Amino acid sequence: MKKEIYADGIGQIHFAGNMVRFDFMTLQPGAEGSAPTPEYNERIIMPPYGFLAAYNSMQQLIDKLVAAGVLTKNPQAK
Repeated sequence: MKKEIYADGIGQIHFAGNMVRFDFMTLQPGAEGSAPTPEYNERIIMPPYGFLAAYNSMQQLIDKLVAAGVLTKNPQAK
């Protein structure tokens, strides 16, 4: 059985020990009326060439989502 991991986002990406490290987080409910707080749950560590391959894959998916109208480009983004 394959393990499935859920994350609300990436809290941090950093480069240490010649590896790229992604710290994934989930949002936990705050006190009544306050904003949720991020909780770091999982870390993925990969070599730089793996990071570049993942980046290219994500960019291809973004392009497909834009073409399908799921996402729109922000004209003010640089």
